[in-house]
Amino acid sequence: MVKVWKLGLMSYDTAFKIQMALARKHLDAVMKGQDSTCDTLLLVEHKPVFTVGIRDDTSKNEIMRLRALGAEFRKTNRGGLITFHGPGQLVAYPVINLKHFKTSVKWYVTSLEETVINVCDELGIKGTRSPYTGVWVDDNKIAAIGIHASRYVTTHGISLNCDNDLSWFNNIDPCGIEDKGVTSLTKESGVECSVEKVTPIFLKCFNKVFGCETEEIDFKTQEEILNSVYNKLMIQTASS
Repeated sequence: MVKVWKLGLMSYDTAFKIQMALARKHLDAVMKGQDSTCDTLLLVEHKPVFTVGIRDDTSKNEIMRLRALGAEFRKTNRGGLITFHGPGQLVAYPVINLKHFKTSVKWYVTSLEETVINVCDELGIKGTRSPYTGVWVDDNKIAAIGIHASRYVTTHGISLNCDNDLSWFNNIDPCGIEDKGVTSLTKESGVECSVEKVTPIFLKCFNKVFGCETEEIDFKTQEEILNSVYNKLMIQTASS
């Protein structure tokens, strides 16, 4: 069973801290030789933010230029290069122990791609793989994938362009790939594909590909995780 936590519109930093808190629960269980039961799928829309992965070589001047556009800029521990997240984009962060599925990071990335390809198919769009990670419609990327895994516990994940403002991508080479474009479900289908509309389709496809069931996360677990996140924020603020 995978718990689904719909976070709504949230800053990248807060969502990242929630990921880390959930991953810590998994890793604590692993260290104790216990089986973790906190597989969680976070679904979120971010406020405008450019993020870069571990292979980043973005200059200070470039960071300043991007921030001047009105977006945040964050360095992360995921794979991949630069991408953009913003409202109208469905971002999915599976924080799961792959030992509950298949202990292969390659299988995991392929399964994330397959989930998005199935979502596209449900909407009459032909999504495909390419030599580059992610999902494509012809030469245009519709979903970016960047992950991190530690002891088979995953963080980061998928960003699927639903009904977002694609002009933000004009300011970068998405994922470091030149001469390729970006697209969205709305643009390809010709009908509005809001995050709200796409979410149940995404969950259906995720369940099918990963061979699991999903249910809404309980309030007690939400409260526990949020308290740990905000307590750490309070401590950091007090010590700074």
